[in-house]
Amino acid sequence: MAGQYGGQPIVIVDPSKERTKGRDALSMNISAAQAVSDIVKTTLGPKGMDKMLVNAIGDIVLTNDGATILKEMSIEHPAAKMVVEVARTQEKSAGDGTTSAVVLTGALLENARELIDTGVHPAMIVNGYRLASEKAIMLVNDFAVSVTADDKDILNKIAKTSITGKAIEAYGDLLASICVDAVLAIRGNGAINIDDNILITQDSGSTINDTEFVEGVVLNKWRLHPNMPKRIENAKIALVDTPIELGKTFNKSKVQIQSADEMAAFVEQEESYFKTMVDAIVQSGANVVFCSKGIDEHAVHYLQKNNIYATRRVKDSEMKNISLATGARIIRNIHEIEANDLGSAGLVEQEGESEVGKTYIKECTNAKSVTIIVRGSTDHVTDNIERSIDDALRVVKNVIEDGKIVSGGGAPEIEVALGLRSYAASVGGREQMAISAFADALEAIPKALAENAGHDTIDTILNLRASHSNMKNAGLNVFTGEIENMLDNGVVDSLKVKTQAIKSASEAATMVLRVDDVLKAQSKSMADVDPAHNIHNYEGMSAPFLENRR
Repeated sequence: MAGQYGGQPIVIVDPSKERTKGRDALSMNISAAQAVSDIVKTTLGPKGMDKMLVNAIGDIVLTNDGATILKEMSIEHPAAKMVVEVARTQEKSAGDGTTSAVVLTGALLENARELIDTGVHPAMIVNGYRLASEKAIMLVNDFAVSVTADDKDILNKIAKTSITGKAIEAYGDLLASICVDAVLAIRGNGAINIDDNILITQDSGSTINDTEFVEGVVLNKWRLHPNMPKRIENAKIALVDTPIELGKTFNKSKVQIQSADEMAAFVEQEESYFKTMVDAIVQSGANVVFCSKGIDEHAVHYLQKNNIYATRRVKDSEMKNISLATGARIIRNIHEIEANDLGSAGLVEQEGESEVGKTYIKECTNAKSVTIIVRGSTDHVTDNIERSIDDALRVVKNVIEDGKIVSGGGAPEIEVALGLRSYAASVGGREQMAISAFADALEAIPKALAENAGHDTIDTILNLRASHSNMKNAGLNVFTGEIENMLDNGVVDSLKVKTQAIKSASEAATMVLRVDDVLKAQSKSMADVDPAHNIHNYEGMSAPFLENRR
């Protein structure tokens, strides 16, 4: 890049550096974003296809979840990365609808390219898209239906809609019911914390029908001694965050034993130490012990003699979940444990044999932490189920917190598109062209639904538009190809999923449209150093120039 001053060129940017500007830069960015959109478009809807992602070492991920697909792909182009960020934001904010958000982004940019080719300036399109986005959110909010968190039937339909199309829809009723039960179990006065309060564990080698919801916690742990009870009813649970073993000295020390009597006295002292700790547990009334640290074999001996179920090295996060589920306090001084520090559960038991068994903490009253055990034939199946359950949990959470739903099957997109076309006429100027283009982009969602199901896209859109004149919840039944009332059919979605998709897609599209120059940034390298001093040449912790020092 150069300018002229007194007839002499002034070089501002090295001309040998990679640079793309003007229409070429815009076209390149739009094409990159559209390429990402096209990758995930075929996964949209109940009839969407799956993607097989293979990493460098041959491990595969089989999914049609847009967020997972884009996260696992190695994407380099900066504009394409912006579209990936759309999916990440959608997943974080709404929990579902990532594919719809990415498809909408691609459609907005494709329509913007057509307007630019007709002579409309990108700034006018950006302004029109901003107006259209604001109006679209107003329209979709007006389109939404209010529901209550007590309407479990609606919540089940929400969860099932999220699960449908993810290769496990045959088990949709079971999994949807589990998701609703889990969210309702942890619902409190504040926000619902799915990440911390709902544990999802996988157990392959079984069938999906065996997937279960446990109102409590399930640990991949087993009892420490075969003579410990395998099942304890009316469990009183102690959570110990300190090792039940001899403490180590800070400095190295030696104990000299010179006779058999001294050895016997030393062993007796050790056993007395462990017995004192176990006695403190017994006196508190605890019959189950979960320890986050180690438990010495001597302590295990005394615990099993007192018919106490115990396991060790429980993760800190699991200790927190057990505390939330049972009401137990985490104790750091075992000698001060009291009855009011204990938690309670209707049942603690080990299922399976040692080394492969699991510890179930069940029937917890008012549990604030619950567990979903995902079962399937293989790890690939359970991975896919876990992703589907995670999405369903989050949309149920959205509905409980917001109290709003919208019908599915492309109904909200058609209704909002019709509203935007009426709104565009009142705006005037070239912005109205951008608003109409935004409306056309929204219809890319029902088009993709129809295309993925093998139906004619043009006939579908025309029939949907005509049906919305007297049935605003008209959507596409992808299984029959008919236009039906999606609300009556139970095909419903979270309002937050739709509004967030519109926000994310419009913001990403306008960011791409505002770029008219792409320059390769200067790479920053380390200062020149003596090769002998390079850290990669060091052996252990000694630098080369210190090795021969005396």
